[in-house]
Amino acid sequence: MTVRETFLAEAAKRILITDGAFGTEIQNWKLSEADYAGTLTLGHDQKGNNDILALTKPEVPESIHRAYFEAGADIAETNTFSANRISQADYGAEGLVREINVESAAMARRLADEFAGRDGRPRFVAGAIGPTNKTLSLSPDVNDPGYREIDFDYLKDVYREQTDALVEGGADFILIETVFDTLNAKAGIMAAIEAGEALGRDLPIMLSMTLTDLSGRNLSGHTVEAFWHAVRHARPLTIGLNCSFGAEQLRPHVKVLSDICDTLIMVYPNAGLPNELGEYDEAPATTAGLVGEWAQGGQVNVLGGCCGSTPAHIRAIADMARGVPPRAVPVPPVRTRLAGLEPFTMAA
Repeated sequence: MTVRETFLAEAAKRILITDGAFGTEIQNWKLSEADYAGTLTLGHDQKGNNDILALTKPEVPESIHRAYFEAGADIAETNTFSANRISQADYGAEGLVREINVESAAMARRLADEFAGRDGRPRFVAGAIGPTNKTLSLSPDVNDPGYREIDFDYLKDVYREQTDALVEGGADFILIETVFDTLNAKAGIMAAIEAGEALGRDLPIMLSMTLTDLSGRNLSGHTVEAFWHAVRHARPLTIGLNCSFGAEQLRPHVKVLSDICDTLIMVYPNAGLPNELGEYDEAPATTAGLVGEWAQGGQVNVLGGCCGSTPAHIRAIADMARGVPPRAVPVPPVRTRLAGLEPFTMAA
């Protein structure tokens, strides 16, 4: 079976579990500049460059991956949220993009295979691609609404470089996550489709939108419904929501996606809302209880955590989801084209 077929087969049996936060887990290590930089001399401070730890202190991301797998995760998301040419330029590390992504994906692949070998249950690697700090839809200059720092083709090339390296390292899927700009996501989708074509095989795409307000819109103004209709042509393996808010605030938007999408729903919220110090206090049992409402309501196929979540949160979610039937993916309705009135399926 292809990796898509294997994943779908597993998702038909049970609610799958993706991992939790990396950034907040890395913060717990209290790493110094020397820890981040290692032997690299890039002319910039590296403290805060979590992605580069795959090269300079790999025991940190490796230990986090291992903890999430031990907690019950089926999917490892690579520690590559900012491992692209645009974001790494802030650290003078844009020349290391390929190496960071290859090493990060290879690390996750090695551990996924190790845990799969223990019990025969497949584990998967999602190559994580963040949104960068640029937007294609909005101008950064209030005095020039038409100005854009980058264009679509440039961003697509940035994503293609990262995608190729993640696949080289062993990623099963490309996860385009924390989508605040739908047009950015479309550049990522095109990069992944072109990468798959170059490989001569299917390269499944996962998509995860982030909301900027409680009305359910992202920064480029799309509702969850609009986002789905803008990207469904890519046949995403999963679509859903991450970051933004805690599970309590995401409840109505998860319901909307579950009702309209003819693919798997994956949601990984923050561990509640941050306190006045920017820290997350929501207990694992609380998070599991909240996402458990989605599971019991037949609204989700994959669950996990984002900012502030820990291996304890993932363990609580995995325990909650055990034995709960996964959401049944609806069969796409048959429509009729206005021109010619010939039948076609929405999945076509």
